[in-house]
Amino acid sequence: MKDDNQEEKDMFETMELQTPENTDTFVEDIIVDEDTPSMLSPEWSEYVLSLFDGSELIDGNPLVAGLRRVAEIVLGPVIFSGPTQVFPAQRDDHHGRATVVFTVEFENGMRYSEVADVWEGNTDDMFCAYAVATASTRAEGRALRKALKIKGVAAEEITKKNTAEIVRNIGKNTASSDGDYDEDGRMSDAQQNFIDVKCRQLDVNGEALFSTVFSVSSKKKVSKKVASDIIDQLNEYQRDKSLIPEEISGYKQEWRD
Repeated sequence: MKDDNQEEKDMFETMELQTPENTDTFVEDIIVDEDTPSMLSPEWSEYVLSLFDGSELIDGNPLVAGLRRVAEIVLGPVIFSGPTQVFPAQRDDHHGRATVVFTVEFENGMRYSEVADVWEGNTDDMFCAYAVATASTRAEGRALRKALKIKGVAAEEITKKNTAEIVRNIGKNTASSDGDYDEDGRMSDAQQNFIDVKCRQLDVNGEALFSTVFSVSSKKKVSKKVASDIIDQLNEYQRDKSLIPEEISGYKQEWRD
């Protein structure tokens, strides 16, 4: 017969030890990995990008949500993250440019700030309606990229628009008008696109808005000045949807064509 000590020894030899399911060993594995390159080495950027999950990348560009997660894995806990300066779009800025300075501070004392702007030429139409929020997200992405020392841009910084061509066209229009903004000129395509996006988001009938609220019978007769006023009104509706008149409710795609 086995004595008690021998039975205990046999029991522990056959016992399979398990790690609790709620124990996260991933961060520890990264920290102790001897193959981790130096932050100053050419391989660093590729290494950091390898830490992203596939769902956190769009065409190889990291989403800001992924940047937040990976930044804390690599650099430690974030103790502050938020906009430190906000410059919303002004009424006299007919391109609707909003600018945000965003700061991220880590527990280890590292602190990074970056700036980003959003306007009709560098942002897809569906996001132009949220210029400040989009600029904030872009600036945060840039601050985190700077902190992580990685190449490329965040997915939120990319637009499908040809920004360079838009800027060139604006330059041509400005030159042809001797540098003066012609507020009596016809509403620009960018303004119309912006208004359409806002109307869709607020479930507003664009045609009824033009005719009922601004007494304009045709989009062809809408000036840049009136278009700017319409955008201001839509922004007011967005802040308080109870202000939207019942007679202009119900978005219709046809009015845009």
